[in-house]
Formats: sequence, C-alpha cells, structure tokens
Amino acid sequence: MTKTIYLIRGKKTESYKDFKDYILLIANNLVDKNPTILAKVVLTETPPPTISIIPFKKDKVASISIKSSEKDYFDDLINAKGFAGAFDVTEALPVAYNKNWADGKVTPGICLLTLFNQKKSIDYNTFIDRWHHSHTPLSLKIHPLTHYDRNVVDERGPNNTENWDGIVEEHCSTKAELLNPVKFFGGPLKMIPNMISVYTDTKSFLDYGTIETYLAAEYHIKS
Repeated sequence: MTKTIYLIRGKKTESYKDFKDYILLIANNLVDKNPTILAKVVLTETPPPTISIIPFKKDKVASISIKSSEKDYFDDLINAKGFAGAFDVTEALPVAYNKNWADGKVTPGICLLTLFNQKKSIDYNTFIDRWHHSHTPLSLKIHPLTHYDRNVVDERGPNNTENWDGIVEEHCSTKAELLNPVKFFGGPLKMIPNMISVYTDTKSFLDYGTIETYLAAEYHIKS
C-alpha cells in the first residue's frame, strides 16, 4: 500500500477543540467513503507548555496518514480548509508499540510531531545516511521512545503550499517522559552530554532553522 501524509493547518482564531473536531470529522468521513483505506491522525489538541527544552510551535497542525492501494490523492483532503501539502512517503518503524486499544480512541501516552528539511550543505545520500544510521539509533538509545514512525518524503503533491523532506512521530508513554528533560535525555548524570550529542547530531543533517516540532496526540481512525 502507498502511504501519503496530508498536512492541514489550523487558524489562530479557532480553538484547539474546534480544530480537533474538524480534523477527526474529515478523516472519519474519508474512511466512510473509502472503506479499503487505513487512516491515522496526529494533531495538536492542546497548547504546548510555555517553557520547554523542546522548541514547540504553538500553531495548530494535523498530520493525516492514509494508506491506500490507489496511487492518487484524495480530493476531500486536498480541498480541506487549511490544506498545506500532500507527501508520498516511505515509512519505517525502528521501534513500535503493540496497538491494543480500539480505533477512534486516543493513543496512550504523548506524541512529538516533527517536520524538517535536508541540510542545504549536504547531498541527499548523506542526509539519509546521517538520519537513518546516526540520528535514529542515537534517539532510540537516549530517549524513552515507545514508538518511532520515520517517514522519508519521496514525492510531493502538485497543490502543496509547503514542502518537507521528513516527517517523524515519536511517542513516549507519559507526558513527563517527553516534557521533563531529565527523563527525556537519559537521567540527571547523562542529560547534559546527551543534549549536546542530540543537538550536534541533529544539526549535521537537518536545516535546523526551519524545523517544526509539535506536542500532539494520535488517533487511529482505521487500522
């Protein structure tokens, strides 16, 4: 099956609840109209903390992942208000949770959604190599991740208003494991050197000035 991620942006004037209700509505309607597809939503449903070691964006955004046997874009999402882009991706799950909750229920824990682009001073093969063979194992070693959904963008939709090279979803079992830097970076004795290692590694392959990170929740619409 082909996996396509659709990014939809919310307005500053709408509430997080209204944005969430709208995203879940269009995702559920799409599944009802297309019963063979699989669908998952990752979205901002609450504001991020005011103070955090992670530079969270305060905007509202949703990542709607669709797996389908059809190599085509869905007009219901392309024409949705706030549509920002469609991205055909290659997915990898270096670590994965065991889904034992019902579709439609929020995934236990918390999710960090990250959008990023390749560092301009390196070539594509170096970008992929550093991302996959340096940063991924480093993240799994340092952070208490229960699920790591890594998506390499292979093709961008024709109606995109923005473009990304990578879309990553990282899950922790509790908010404290993500938001407490001591827990997220491996404990009090390892926190500072681990933070330096992650920062240095990240800057080696990403365009660091354009990276976007969001505190998010995940909903499997149909798995």
